[in-house]
Amino acid sequence: MKRRAILAGITALLAPRSLIAQTPSRDGPRRLGVLMGNLADDPVGQSYTASLMQGLRALDWREGANLRIDWRWAGGDPALFDRYATELVELGSDLLLAQSSPSVVALRRKTSTIPIVFTMVTDPVGQGFVENLARPGGNITGFSDFNSLMAGKWLEMLTQVAPPVARVAVLYNPATAPYAGLMMRAVEDAAPSFAITAQSAPCRDAAEIQSVMAELAREGRGGLLVLTDISPSCIAIPSSPPPRSTASLLCISRARSPRPAA
Repeated sequence: MKRRAILAGITALLAPRSLIAQTPSRDGPRRLGVLMGNLADDPVGQSYTASLMQGLRALDWREGANLRIDWRWAGGDPALFDRYATELVELGSDLLLAQSSPSVVALRRKTSTIPIVFTMVTDPVGQGFVENLARPGGNITGFSDFNSLMAGKWLEMLTQVAPPVARVAVLYNPATAPYAGLMMRAVEDAAPSFAITAQSAPCRDAAEIQSVMAELAREGRGGLLVLTDISPSCIAIPSSPPPRSTASLLCISRARSPRPAA
């Protein structure tokens, strides 16, 4: 399912008889606080917001009429997640929308009463956001976007790239990808089926990414699997690999089918 469909699904949770209508009534428009993990000028992030606005209009929620939206863009910065979460709670939001795991982590620290709807979150049960997908409990619900079977598909794609891949480095930023452990275990479980060795490659900046790429190039028959992430450093992968590199690259996007926490 495309990202647009994921965000369109979120708007269903904003229908008049859902979470936003369960908050105490008050005069004037309802207030929606949105904490995005992307940068404000990120085209992908802008496509998310356009889809959200389209879905809201389809449900008769109109910004400036019966709805006010407060947008915050953290851009993968842990300090900004915390700051903006505080701001959105203090603004008196009726409902909070959290895009990405760090957004949920920050918002749940600030409130246990304002409903939080999350999207693009991996393993919400394992991360402690909800009790289970069928009955999330508490004030948090939303969509999970990872199925462990996808790890085998990622590795299969890499093996189809020439030259054949024998070793895969799994790259992620530990500061903005708290779900990496879950994905890494799924990759490690699937790797023997493809005669591949998988190793974790946590990277916090462009220099560390360059180092991983250089090592893969030296050893040969290497592949780089980039987990989905909102960290700016994860888009700093060199457009051209190191000289004489034989490394293959696969970046994982967010276009996976979501699983709703009802």
